[in-house]
Amino acid sequence: MKHAQPRGLSRRRVEQLLSETKHDRSAGSRIDVLSRHFLGHSYKPNPLIGSADTVEVFTASLDGFDCVTYIETIVALARASNVDDFTEWLRRIRYERGRIQWERRNHYMTLWIRNNVREGIIRPVSMPTVPILSRERVLNVVPGLAAQRTRVKCVPKPAVPRLEPHLQSGDLIFFASTRKNLDVFHAGIIVRDGKKVFMRHASRSQGSVVEQELSEFLKANRMAGVIVVRPQG
Repeated sequence: MKHAQPRGLSRRRVEQLLSETKHDRSAGSRIDVLSRHFLGHSYKPNPLIGSADTVEVFTASLDGFDCVTYIETIVALARASNVDDFTEWLRRIRYERGRIQWERRNHYMTLWIRNNVREGIIRPVSMPTVPILSRERVLNVVPGLAAQRTRVKCVPKPAVPRLEPHLQSGDLIFFASTRKNLDVFHAGIIVRDGKKVFMRHASRSQGSVVEQELSEFLKANRMAGVIVVRPQG
């Protein structure tokens, strides 16, 4: 089934980006190169079009992001070989089974992770020596969406230093909320520089896509822990 071109898509810009990574066989390296391009781009709250009362419009703008659309865009670009490939992957990453409907959008990050693992786009990172915390949540912060029960399994915040040696450039990191009605409050992309671990993310407080040391973000934010997944090649 052929889909209409997404709102806000710049085919030339996507072609330029893909030309820089077309010979790079490593998913992590492609994500590193592509995510660097958007440093300094504007943070855009609520960048998607659609709600319980508004028809969903599939968008693929590269002009500004929230933390989720930044990750979705980079992972879709990293998997793509041409512009149509990019929009196809973005649709599959953002929506359950790729169906462009507001109800099918992966609103909660535990659902986003589960659906993208099922699609073979990401996989959990195996860390047998790192402790895992499990918490049940009833998610109800999206207006118009029925409450959903989920289980959040994360590495508790005090154990994150034990997690860091397992992290690779291109890994996606999700920060588990301490609130009983929310699973994840923020997300970013891991980039390694030797022993230093950085995160690139669309930051609401800083108003743009930024890179900062992961340890700094951990110190500045209250959280239950972190979830890490690795995009597939």
